[in-house]
Amino acid sequence: LTGLRRNIRTLTLTVFCAAIGGTFQYGYNISIINAPTSYIQAFINDTYAQRSGTGLHVNQVTLIWTLTVSAFALGGLVGALLAGPMAVHLGRKKSLLVNNVFLFVAAVLVLTCKLAQSFEMIIVARLLVGINSGVSMNIQPMYFGESAPKHLRGAVAFSSAVFTAFGIFLGQVVGLTEVLGSEPLWTYLLASNALPALFQLLTLPWFPESPRYLLIDCGDKEACLKALTRFRGGETPASELEEMLQEQQQQVIKSNGDSMTLISLFKDASLRPQLRTIIAASSAMMLCGNDSIYFYAYYIFVEARIPLNKIQYATIGTGASELTASILSNILIERVGRRYLLIGGYSLMTCWIIVFTIALNLRSRGFDGMADLSMACVYAYILSFGLGPAGVTGILPAEIFDQAARPVAYMVAGSFMWISLFLVGMLFPFIIKGLGDFCFIPFLFVCLLSAIFQGLTLPETKGKTIAEITADYQIKRQNKRRQQQEAVEG
Repeated sequence: LTGLRRNIRTLTLTVFCAAIGGTFQYGYNISIINAPTSYIQAFINDTYAQRSGTGLHVNQVTLIWTLTVSAFALGGLVGALLAGPMAVHLGRKKSLLVNNVFLFVAAVLVLTCKLAQSFEMIIVARLLVGINSGVSMNIQPMYFGESAPKHLRGAVAFSSAVFTAFGIFLGQVVGLTEVLGSEPLWTYLLASNALPALFQLLTLPWFPESPRYLLIDCGDKEACLKALTRFRGGETPASELEEMLQEQQQQVIKSNGDSMTLISLFKDASLRPQLRTIIAASSAMMLCGNDSIYFYAYYIFVEARIPLNKIQYATIGTGASELTASILSNILIERVGRRYLLIGGYSLMTCWIIVFTIALNLRSRGFDGMADLSMACVYAYILSFGLGPAGVTGILPAEIFDQAARPVAYMVAGSFMWISLFLVGMLFPFIIKGLGDFCFIPFLFVCLLSAIFQGLTLPETKGKTIAEITADYQIKRQNKRRQQQEAVEG
């Protein structure tokens, strides 16, 4: 019992120290950009007017603002591409520590942009913040998935989503006008992400590196045993160590001990079903439009006719909804399983989009109470997202790929995720203007297709080893070939 308590305590502290400077930052930096929207747009216009003598047109300000928001996604794409090499050459823990440099530089740029009279510095800062998020969103779930015991792997890895939701919620609270969301303080709001980064730098070095990385990538069995001993409360489970040694031997036979490259991953026919799974899941996670609610919450609630003086408080409800759902999902994931949470989440999101669209249209026709129903649908939509897609998507590469393929698989997943986020971030303001009450219809098709695709292709990964999950994919692949042959012969 004492060992179990030490095990839980070490894991809990490791998770907290890694996540507070990791996926927490992703959620926090998504939400804090919403509160100072009008102040930053005014700063952009005033700065340009001082340089040229004339102000910008409204559409030009909107375009620069959209570029500022979307720079975060472009940075995330760069970070996702950096994450694979960093994870291999620096290790999981050291990569998270080095990653904080981007945040410190970004904070300096934001704090000095008024003095320099440069709105371009904000764009560069958001790009650097995006790089930090792109790295942490890939490496942190990898670190957690490789450090947790099999029976806790899902819950520990899913904590990344909990901290993302916590970051979103806290960012919305800090962004209130009563806190840092006022005109004189918005630069401090955008630079406040340096504080969690500093906390991680001071605490994470005291905890172990991923045991699997130490053994399989570094070949350091002694360091692996020490890390396992700390993570498992003073005892090293023989079965777990044996499984890791077998995976190490298989990797040596398969790739001579080298990690897989991007080209070799796409060429490996045996991994294509897994590759299709993570590409579809990662793309859908952003194309479903959930993060657009955080980027452009103001526009959405205006479209829903929420009173302007209540919008900032309505926005906090979105973060609270996802935080509540992620905590609930963290409890359910080892009971219900990954597959059902993912499919169920997208199915519920499809239903809520339909209700939301109907409510918006009825509100336009003068029906009372539709504004409240619209806001309730937004909360329900986010709850459904947090219940499944928000957390399950991030842990899939860690569960369905082996140690050699895992870093590059996260590169692929992260790249598709950030490209999708960039596209939605750039297009969503124009979607709202163009489609009006039907602005969420494109996301309906994404959610519906995702639920169907994952239902047909994704096996359950709960409590299974990499070998067992790979065998499930092979069975599905063989069944598909058999059906195709029967269709041709018939």
